[in-house]
Amino acid sequence: MNTQKMIRQASIAACKKLNPLYLMKNPVMFVVAIGFILVVVLTMFPTMFGESSRLFNASVASILFITIWFSNFAESIAEGRGRAQVQTLKQTKTTTKATRILADGTEQMVQAEQLQKGDLVIVRAGETIPNDGEVVEGIATVDESAITGESAPVVKERSGDFSSVTGGTVVTSDWLKIEITSMPGDSFLDKMIRLIEGASRQKTPNEIALNTLLVSLTIIFLLVVVTLLPMANYLNISLSVATLIALTVCLIPTTIGGLLSAIGIAGMDRVTKFNVIAMSGKAVEASGDVDTLILDKTGTITYGNRMATAFLPVQGVTAQELMEMAWLSSLADETPEGKSIITLAEQQGVDQINKHHILQTATVIPFTAQTRMSGVDLAEGLQVRKGSYDAMIKMATHVPNDLEEVVKQVSSVGGTPLVVMRGRQLLGVIYLKDIVKEGLKERFAQLRAMGIKTIMCTGDNPLTAAAIAQEAGVDGFIAESRPEDKIAVIKAEQALGKVVAMTGDGTNDAPALAQANVGLAMNSGTNAAKEAANMVDLDSDPTKIIEVVEIGKQLLMTRGALTTFSIANDVAKYFAIIPAMLMVAIPQMKTLNIMHLHSPTSAIISALLFNALIIPLLIPIAMKGVRYQPMNANHLLNRNLLIYGLGGMVIPFIGIKIIDLVITPLIS
Repeated sequence: MNTQKMIRQASIAACKKLNPLYLMKNPVMFVVAIGFILVVVLTMFPTMFGESSRLFNASVASILFITIWFSNFAESIAEGRGRAQVQTLKQTKTTTKATRILADGTEQMVQAEQLQKGDLVIVRAGETIPNDGEVVEGIATVDESAITGESAPVVKERSGDFSSVTGGTVVTSDWLKIEITSMPGDSFLDKMIRLIEGASRQKTPNEIALNTLLVSLTIIFLLVVVTLLPMANYLNISLSVATLIALTVCLIPTTIGGLLSAIGIAGMDRVTKFNVIAMSGKAVEASGDVDTLILDKTGTITYGNRMATAFLPVQGVTAQELMEMAWLSSLADETPEGKSIITLAEQQGVDQINKHHILQTATVIPFTAQTRMSGVDLAEGLQVRKGSYDAMIKMATHVPNDLEEVVKQVSSVGGTPLVVMRGRQLLGVIYLKDIVKEGLKERFAQLRAMGIKTIMCTGDNPLTAAAIAQEAGVDGFIAESRPEDKIAVIKAEQALGKVVAMTGDGTNDAPALAQANVGLAMNSGTNAAKEAANMVDLDSDPTKIIEVVEIGKQLLMTRGALTTFSIANDVAKYFAIIPAMLMVAIPQMKTLNIMHLHSPTSAIISALLFNALIIPLLIPIAMKGVRYQPMNANHLLNRNLLIYGLGGMVIPFIGIKIIDLVITPLIS
């Protein structure tokens, strides 16, 4: 959406939000609206309270209207940015046909909207997945760029953490049989659209607390203005009702009141730009206070599949011999581990010319839980196997002296040893490793610098867990953990008063994601994980929590900075206006009129105009957010007081004086 169109739509939306029932949601602006109505009445009936300056009343009413409209405009601009992203998502929700599989196995073409939860559909290459579901049969690549923006297709298959598929994505190869898990209109894509549009946005506890503060300040300043009237009468100073209303509006915290909603909406919008969908503003806000991050290992820290990284021959066997036999034993192995062995062997020079011929003439020996090995029987009678150390040594005629040492060496660093055998001869070990995702160590160092402790949870044994934890650079780990162990860790941290974030992608992570203050589920994971979390990372990058935390801190900083500015701003306006208002009746007050404002009328109009104009001028800061820099709380407080506190005191004096110089010739 271009900027001009967004501004035009926000302007229209700002007018629609002038409804008093809507304004009641913002107590500060509701007070301004009441003041506007009263001044309009005074403009229409200037003698009602003995007042006769219709022009002054009309000027005040106009400025109050602009103030309310600017507040609505700030919120509408923030919402408009989210709707621009929604349009992109809605483009994927075209009318889709689906091939439903009936109970007798026959296929039936239906509209996607007719599918119900539990229906089975088959989606072939080039077809769109009609709704969210779980793969029950088949393996295929799926283009998820419609929701993630990532062009590379991802592999989806039955079982595991990569069986979940999202409606609106496209199968690019082979086929998938899918069980539909969402009702029409309740898919993940539908939920994303509703969330970004802000239909379910609720105020966060911090925002509610700040609203309470703003209401309290508004009441205090109302009391100040009310007590000002009898004091003025005692001093024989005539103050009109319009003047008192104008003074009230200038003193109450209209600046932060007008920007508060925009700040919250913009925070949710910023996480969306990082391909993270926040289920509520509360989740974004809580992320700014995270102390501890709990991470699942498989699929989060590691890719989730063990990959071949080295061939380790025993004495008397060449590396080439071992590679060739490992390659032969894996030719018919369609598992990720088997494919990685083929890839590594071919990268290291194994000749693959006769691959298809070998497969056509060989007998495939599949892996079973009983034998714990797999391989092939070649046509010439040669048997090649790979499998666990315990299973393989039972079949061998001789166990090399150094084989056990090689197996222990691989196990000690968290790897999985697969022993290769030709006939009855043991040749060596294939080193399978759970691959840690690139760049994680540096990213975890960033989290540490932000004061966030990282803990890895894994079902692996302590030895493997320790090796992965060291390679990834986490602060601690829990080995052989079950779902209830993850919840126990989170509860223990929360009992210490800490805010806990959890990232995960599996069904077994769902309870912990629900328990954590911030639950970030990977989009590549299961529907159960995504349902339990309050954030979903469309890129399935566990370190995305760094950006989420920074945005959360930025949200809190922006709110605090603009609140500081607003309160300082109100105090400055108080000292700018009061002397100018009273200097006619009390000449001694001229000494305090340090800006030398022309008259009480020009002072009030200038202050009101500044009060209205400062809201749109601060919209860019509310939208972009105050730049986050890791620092301690005291340093941050001092910095905000210096920049936004001092700025809030100085800028009103400058702004009001400039406006006074401009309008004085017009009202003289």
